[in-house]
Amino acid sequence: MRYLSTRGTVSQGSSPAFSDILLGGLAPDGGLYLPESYPRISAVELADWRELPYATLALRILQKFIDDIPACDLKSLTDRTYTARTYRHARPGCDASDITPLTTLEPGLHLLELSNGPTLAFKDMAMQLLGNLFEYVLAKRKETINILGATSGDTGSAAEYAMRGKQGVRVFMLSPHGLMSAFQRAQMYSLQEPNIFNIAIEGMFDDCQDIVKAVSNDADFKAQYKIGAVNSINWARVLAQIVYYFKGYFAATQGNDEQVSFAVPSGNFGNICAGHIARMMGLPIARLVLATNENDVLDEFFRTGVYRPRGTADTWVTSSPSMDISKASNFERFIFDLVGRDPAVVRELWAKVDAGGSFDLRGTPYMARLADFGFVSGKSAHADRLATIRDVWQKHRLMIDTHTADALKVGREHRAAGIPLIVLETAQPVKFAETIQEALGCDPARPKDFEGMEELPQRVEVMPADTRRVKDFIVAHCQAGQIGQ
Repeated sequence: MRYLSTRGTVSQGSSPAFSDILLGGLAPDGGLYLPESYPRISAVELADWRELPYATLALRILQKFIDDIPACDLKSLTDRTYTARTYRHARPGCDASDITPLTTLEPGLHLLELSNGPTLAFKDMAMQLLGNLFEYVLAKRKETINILGATSGDTGSAAEYAMRGKQGVRVFMLSPHGLMSAFQRAQMYSLQEPNIFNIAIEGMFDDCQDIVKAVSNDADFKAQYKIGAVNSINWARVLAQIVYYFKGYFAATQGNDEQVSFAVPSGNFGNICAGHIARMMGLPIARLVLATNENDVLDEFFRTGVYRPRGTADTWVTSSPSMDISKASNFERFIFDLVGRDPAVVRELWAKVDAGGSFDLRGTPYMARLADFGFVSGKSAHADRLATIRDVWQKHRLMIDTHTADALKVGREHRAAGIPLIVLETAQPVKFAETIQEALGCDPARPKDFEGMEELPQRVEVMPADTRRVKDFIVAHCQAGQIGQ
């Protein structure tokens, strides 16, 4: 498998291996890695995969993209990652061995449960695999890594739970100070492992993300301090998420001649980007329904062709905080495909974005191709998510979180007759208990693992949105020698 950057080309013989991409995160030119071409899944393979357990399905898909890890080792990694013991927080009556059980709300309308892992969010589906991959590759190379990430709520805890205690790994996680839910903050800040460092940035998620990119684009600093990434700019994150689109498709259909649609709450475009790639591989997806909250930059693009990231002052603080994002890192991967994989066009467009501007594809040949990719979009506001949470509870006695509510609300608006709609359930309601209380007048159930978590001691460093300050913090703790044992 050969890889290239969205902003440049890879000359013959110089394509990085998957393990290099795993550890490196961003490409040296500031672009994002993608396969040179997407592998196509044959009808025979699709039929063979239908009854596979999750870990085996993951192995089959990962083998299409990873050729520098022996098959036996990759099998060991997927078997160790996707176990019922790790994904044990399924709804009562669901089989935890399914890893991503499907809940049917009504004929043709389903929830795909992705939040049964150790941090109760869909980010575990990829992050648990990344933790094992990092440890495996670093051990083989006898290297260490300093992971720098940004979170709007769920990425941080998923990364920290996956990486805590890992050999050769430190994690420096940036989050917007005071803007995550109390549960999300407690999940992260209560961890006391010596290789985990939380930094609360005085700003929005986009400020955190900008710092991560600035550090990653400093080639000398990145090399000296071995900076890696776990945000969805890391190709391995997106790759791991492709798997559950196939699993959801098999669960919701009887045969491979059927189509489905997926509704996906989207902030950073990583989750739905995985769905886009699954569709490009040949999975019969009719529509990818992109749902935003009040921060509707992506919805605006798919409706109008204008991509107009907002500044910090214009980013809403909402009750679905993991989507309070106005610059979607993974959107560059989709635009690369949309413009015919021309890196010169991507460089031109992102020069505008990186300078604080926007771009407009109206009237271009690219917009004429947009329909070929199956995307539709819409947005959901606070009142919408409250109403959707109440509706699902009253009709089905199921609690859903705020982000899943956004996806369900928009998904219903774009539901096509005769085509099953699978809504990706991305977090458990307990992570957003304040809004559940507002919607239903009761508290969501809390797994025993997390009882009293908010009362635990918390360890976090608060600092301004200053790249230099973050670099200094990393240097100080690297020199102190604290790392996973």
